Amino acid sequence: MPIPTPNSRETEQDFMERCMSDDTMVAEFPDQSQRAAVCNSKLEGKMSDTPEIETGYLDAVAEIKAYDHADEKGEFEGYASVFGNKDLGNDVVVTGAFAKSIARRGARGVKFLYQHDTKQPIGVFDEIIEDDRGLRVKGRLALGTQQGRDVYELMKIGAIDGLSIGYKVDAKGYEYDQRGKRRKLKEVDLMEISAVTFPMNPKATIDAVKANGRTVREWESFLRDEGGLSRSDAKIAAKAVSDSLVRDAEDDSALIDAIQRLTQILKS
Repeated sequence: MPIPTPNSRETEQDFMERCMSDDTMVAEFPDQSQRAAVCNSKLEGKMSDTPEIETGYLDAVAEIKAYDHADEKGEFEGYASVFGNKDLGNDVVVTGAFAKSIARRGARGVKFLYQHDTKQPIGVFDEIIEDDRGLRVKGRLALGTQQGRDVYELMKIGAIDGLSIGYKVDAKGYEYDQRGKRRKLKEVDLMEISAVTFPMNPKATIDAVKANGRTVREWESFLRDEGGLSRSDAKIAAKAVSDSLVRDAEDDSALIDAIQRLTQILKS
């Protein structure tokens, strides 16, 4: 079933109410903020002469870097979109789709939002580039704001683990592959990238949390090999180590002491 579109007899309020309660929309976008963003995009596309704005939820793999509290910067990096990957809406981004938009807007011209809500900017992007894999981004959360710090803490523990893009595209910017039942996005205008709870693509999750140069998976290996933890205990401890213990540890010997303390806590 297609996403609802406004008709000439509807007011903006009537359309938003119909779109938000539409069975297809509720099923495909269970998160209310995502549903509102998609409905609003349809409304803006209909009510103006500019190309229709659509919101995509595409493959993303991000990394969060944690620092000592005194020097905490809220930095992260990763992929906001991966080329050739089909999302749940059957859209596929083609290599080079963002090139013109990036050149025109620059990294700071692309907004960093929370849940596609234009009223909730949460940081800035320092770098947005295309590589062989997809759309690679580096950015910073605004830790001086409550929302920015909340999102950063939620990202570090994996509660917020998705990235997704908001873009504008016209009829010349895509083609439909009838055989593959998918739409290929060839040229889009990147408007914003959001941290989201439920990305359109199930793979669009934050892959690793970094602390002092180690990912969570690297900490798991370290905890098993150097700390003597079992595989299951190491998985539990890795997040705790990356989130807190490493902030106070200056070298590996100090880490081992901290690990021993953590091991006793886990076993008790």
